[in-house]
Amino acid sequence: MDEKEVNQMTESNDEWKESLKSEKAFHEFIINYFKAHKELTGTYDIPSYYEHYVVRLDNSDGIIISLTTGMNQTSGNAPMTLPTKEKEKMSIEDFRTLILNKKFADQNMSLADVFQTVAGVPSNKDN
Repeated sequence: MDEKEVNQMTESNDEWKESLKSEKAFHEFIINYFKAHKELTGTYDIPSYYEHYVVRLDNSDGIIISLTTGMNQTSGNAPMTLPTKEKEKMSIEDFRTLILNKKFADQNMSLADVFQTVAGVPSNKDN
């Protein structure tokens, strides 16, 4: 990662935290974020378990978090388990309120980290 990418990430990190101060500013930030990125994805994998999430905006400017979890088969005799899929929908303002109540903005977290936490996916840093 070069210095320009690091500076852009820092500016983006500061920008989403600053936007939390206003319902309108946060709404605009999220809309613009998803116009530029379409979706945000993340994953958590350990040898026995995995979680994958995708965050998108729906047509009515709501946030949709899709989470897929499953067990990784470790032996040839173990029965195959199907992944579990969950979908959470919330308004942008509900998401902003959740962030404020959880005080994510007070921590050194990126927007991707916050989505990962809201989706219930452990951090790869926890390994």
